[in-house]
Amino acid sequence: QVQLVESGGGLVQAGGSLRLSCTASGLRFSRNAMGWFRQAPGKERAFVAAISWSGVTTYYADSVKGRFTISRDNAKNTVYLQMHSLKPEDTAVYYCAAGSRLDELRLEVRTDYWGLGTQVTVSS
Repeated sequence: QVQLVESGGGLVQAGGSLRLSCTASGLRFSRNAMGWFRQAPGKERAFVAAISWSGVTTYYADSVKGRFTISRDNAKNTVYLQMHSLKPEDTAVYYCAAGSRLDELRLEVRTDYWGLGTQVTVSS
């Protein structure tokens, strides 16, 4: 069965950095668009970043542009989210997602698979 396993979350001070990883199994990783979403306490899940199967095309939420970078290594079946200049408002559970179409994934029209999430906490 398909599994998406996130790692790399934790507690960091404002201004710090973290790198999240999501390793996939059970799917043709190199043929899937991948994305990161987050859900803060009391808020709905929100799009953070997405990347095409080739890695050529990326999208970011306005709130993270210039601070976060999404990338992927198809040989390792892994997608990354490098986060810099973290702010307390970045505190959330971060979820990895896979979808067959990049636009449908980033707009949450269709997401085929979800990970269980990893907690990121940014202290002020």
